Amino acid sequence: MTNDHDWETRVAALWERLDDHEPDDFRARVADLAAERPADDPAAVFEQAAAHDSTGMPEEAVARYRRALDLGLTGLRRRRAVIQLASSLRNLGRPDRSVELLTAERDIPADRLDADERALAGAVDAFLALALADTGRDREAASLALGALAPLLPRYNRSLAYYAKDLLKTPLGS
Repeated sequence: MTNDHDWETRVAALWERLDDHEPDDFRARVADLAAERPADDPAAVFEQAAAHDSTGMPEEAVARYRRALDLGLTGLRRRRAVIQLASSLRNLGRPDRSVELLTAERDIPADRLDADERALAGAVDAFLALALADTGRDREAASLALGALAPLLPRYNRSLAYYAKDLLKTPLGS
């Protein structure tokens, strides 16, 4: 068995070369890396889920994301798993479930997240906006997306943040 740092380095290197591999080959390479870990290693299960997801197999990814989370996946990978699971469910026609997962993820207090997990707040909001749009909640989706964008702009931050919130109270057509 290899040490954690070596394994993580090789996993990261493989992901950097995702586009250099055919989907079946990429999944096989990830499976080989995962096989170096115990069968119930949540990080290894997550990496296999992500490999299936990134190569067009969302149904297979969903089962693996759920298993990784059930096995106790933590930290940045846990947050990524929730985002990616929700995205896969949305793509599979289950945007309501995606909204549930991402709303719960968004509601986790910032003090319970480390800096890397907090850095993914914009991704949570972006994927939640997509799921909201798919459920017909377009104004909420636009509000969330614009609110996430506002801090990134070099100017108009306050105005855009205000207008994003105002979308939720202004009647349609006003």
